[in-house]
Amino acid sequence: MPPTLSLAAIPAETSAADLARFVVGQDPEGRWVAIEIHGRAGGLFRSRKDAVDFAADETGHRPDAVLISGERVELRL
Repeated sequence: MPPTLSLAAIPAETSAADLARFVVGQDPEGRWVAIEIHGRAGGLFRSRKDAVDFAADETGHRPDAVLISGERVELRL
């Protein structure tokens, strides 16, 4: 089974006041997930494009704000 990346695995070196950044990847069931690294926003999407588009819209299309994960990403509520 591939490793799973959870919000706890993302280093929190920045304060909550910093600009939003998103991690996009697939969860263990193969659904596409976009998660804001501070846990303030996120969701499940039908496609990688939908997840990236959402994250890009939420971050003002900043080129450094959306990271694509090669590991599994899990949205935890």
